[in-house]
Amino acid sequence: MNQVYSFAPVSGPSARILILGSMPGKRSLEMQQYYAHPQNAFWRIMAELVGFDPGLPYPERIECMQNSGIALWDVLAACTRESSLDSDIVEASIVPNDFTRFFKTHTLIGHIYCNGAKSWQSYQRHVRGAPGVGMRDIPVTRLPSTSPAHATMDFRAKIAAWSIITNSIDTRS
Repeated sequence: MNQVYSFAPVSGPSARILILGSMPGKRSLEMQQYYAHPQNAFWRIMAELVGFDPGLPYPERIECMQNSGIALWDVLAACTRESSLDSDIVEASIVPNDFTRFFKTHTLIGHIYCNGAKSWQSYQRHVRGAPGVGMRDIPVTRLPSTSPAHATMDFRAKIAAWSIITNSIDTRS
């Protein structure tokens, strides 16, 4: 089993939406980029919803997200897991990220969207209502995972589900 660690949040001071994953997969950890696996639909979905070319270099995709008021992060700061699969995460090894600090500096966040079941479950279990988190009641919506492991839903269906966030996106760039 390997101990793995998440990234710092990717966010600007005007972020109004927070998209949470659970923990970056092996490819993302190797590349030091959110959603780096080529079969992960995240960047193609966001490109369509926000309005940018999904083939842009990573820093430019991040800039498009930030310009649209979207922050990216993971629920988990660290955990033990064998593979990239969320199902391999050892529950007893979970260390959540510091959401108290994040929400103190990101006061405009008005909605949290969880990328998949594990992200949502981990947020509910380890963050929401945790002692000392001290945050306002921000709505949290579970969206279908963009991971290639979630193959029961096709790309168009994922876009349709994820389009719920367009009401909160600021597409002024």
